[in-house]
Amino acid sequence: MNFKNVNSERSTVTRDTIRFEDRTGNIYEAIVAMSKRSNQISSEMKEELTSKLQEFASSTDNLEEVFENREQIEISKFYEKLPKPVAISMSEMLDDKLQIRKIEE
Repeated sequence: MNFKNVNSERSTVTRDTIRFEDRTGNIYEAIVAMSKRSNQISSEMKEELTSKLQEFASSTDNLEEVFENREQIEISKFYEKLPKPVAISMSEMLDDKLQIRKIEE
């Protein structure tokens, strides 16, 4: 997922819960769907960040030699400024980009 082009809010926004309920018919189903999608987004972000930071990992474990790598700091700052996974999943739900499949018993 390309996190640079995400148009979710980066701060807290009050939402109308009726809009979520209209998507699924039940507010609790909507919350569960957004929660599961949020966990998926979070794990994708973590894997991507870990792979980018892995390039800067040093093979020595000497505490005396701590290096500040400007590129590593910039990557970390970029990921800190991204919207939270919950905000991304909410915007996906409201924009009808989130597909919900119900498993019938």
